[in-house]
Amino acid sequence: MSDSAKTAKPRPVHARVIKEMQPVQKPVQKAETSTQIEIQEAFNGSEWIQQPMDLHVLERYVSESSILPQCIHSYRNNIPGFGIGVRYIEDVEETPDMVDEFNKAEEIIELLTIEQDTKEIFEDIIEARETYGIAYVEVIRNLANEVVQIEFIRNTPSIMKTEPLEPYVPFTYYHHGTSLVRQRKFRKYRQDIGGKTVYYKEFGDPRIMDRRNGKYLETGEALDRKWQANEILEFAIGTKPYGEVRWIGQLLGVDGSRRAESLNNNYFINGRHTPLLIMIKGGTLTEDSYTKLQEYMNGIKGEQGQHAFIVLEAENAEQRTDFDTSDKPEIEIKDIASILQKDELFQEYLENNRKRVQSAFLLPDLYVGYTTDFNRATAQTAKEVTEEQVFQPERISLAWVINNKLLNGYQFKHVEAYFLAPNITNPDDLYKILTVSNNAGGLTPNKAKDVVYRMLGETSEDYEEEWGDIPLKIYAERNSSVADVNGIAAQLTQQIQKAQSNNTPDEVVSVMKSVQKLLKEIKEQEGKQ
Repeated sequence: MSDSAKTAKPRPVHARVIKEMQPVQKPVQKAETSTQIEIQEAFNGSEWIQQPMDLHVLERYVSESSILPQCIHSYRNNIPGFGIGVRYIEDVEETPDMVDEFNKAEEIIELLTIEQDTKEIFEDIIEARETYGIAYVEVIRNLANEVVQIEFIRNTPSIMKTEPLEPYVPFTYYHHGTSLVRQRKFRKYRQDIGGKTVYYKEFGDPRIMDRRNGKYLETGEALDRKWQANEILEFAIGTKPYGEVRWIGQLLGVDGSRRAESLNNNYFINGRHTPLLIMIKGGTLTEDSYTKLQEYMNGIKGEQGQHAFIVLEAENAEQRTDFDTSDKPEIEIKDIASILQKDELFQEYLENNRKRVQSAFLLPDLYVGYTTDFNRATAQTAKEVTEEQVFQPERISLAWVINNKLLNGYQFKHVEAYFLAPNITNPDDLYKILTVSNNAGGLTPNKAKDVVYRMLGETSEDYEEEWGDIPLKIYAERNSSVADVNGIAAQLTQQIQKAQSNNTPDEVVSVMKSVQKLLKEIKEQEGKQ
């Protein structure tokens, strides 16, 4: 090794950390529309969703069931059946604007249909929804784009729908006087009957559609109003595209009950009803006896058949030529009525199926005509529970549709529509509540009058006098104290007069007069209060 190599200095080592180039980060923006994927988008070969089953089958099940019609009619009668009313949203002093809005809302609801009472349309909606799982209403607007008419679509199975279609469309929604703009995808609907097809757009879709082909108008295009499609508002049970009847879990039981009823009915057509067995041993009936027996069975009806008898003749079956006549024909009549079907079959099975169907509707026996085992207490409890758990939630849901969909464009601020409900107040409970309230000093004459009138189904006006808002107990105690003061003052007056007549000292009379003056002042103060 050379001397230069020995003296060379080592080169310095430089190290650098090389980092991966990061892309420029953009601010994350939240999607302004729904991004969920509908299950029908993955399985449908076209944009039109096929009905999962023939809805006419469900209709046939209902018509042939011994319990489904009662349950459906109970829903129909108790949810919208008591009528539709209008009320103020807040309990405030009435203004002219509020009165005008109240009257306008009443008129709009009343004129939504002129063919029948408006509540009857919602009764039809409930009946169809409980039969098919879904119901449809055709909505008609005026030139101002306000809802003025609704028509119930009676042929529910004839309606088909698409999945929510692209693109997202902005629409205006009014909330407490504020205009909001939201975006959503809308469906198309079509109705096919007898080779004719009519297209509809989903309720709230602001675009114009041609009802002949279901196409939306492009910007700048025009279409005669008579060809513009109306809207469809649907009422479905559950989240499936075509809804689902609430008794879907009892479908096998409903079908089984139908078959059991059919079997029992078939017994009267093809069953055997032979109550007697005529046995002939060692011979046969003569032709004359057979004819007489047939005529007897055909003519035994009525008074002519009473106390009648029949003579049967038989002949030996063996054509023997000897003179042995020991084997004579014998005729024996046996009663076989005991082996006949005496009552319907599968009674327990039918009863269990009935209870299961009622359970699907959450209805007690009282609402479907089975009222053999109940009293006042159980009936009252059944009504209260059913109102709270079944009918009232359904009324609230339907009222929301009216206020927030059908009437949303009117921008009502002070009033809302609601479905009337029956008065199920228990008089005994009401009596106990009023008694406790009165004893505690909280019941006023106006409140007592209001409660009584509402129990009678009437309206009442408050007492205008001040005492109308004073609790009854306090008012009674006040009157009692005034009466006591009056009594004491009267007694004291008599004592003063007696003292003066008996020449009682003036000092005593003076004191008594001072007390009398004080009582008068107390009486005046009580009167002012």
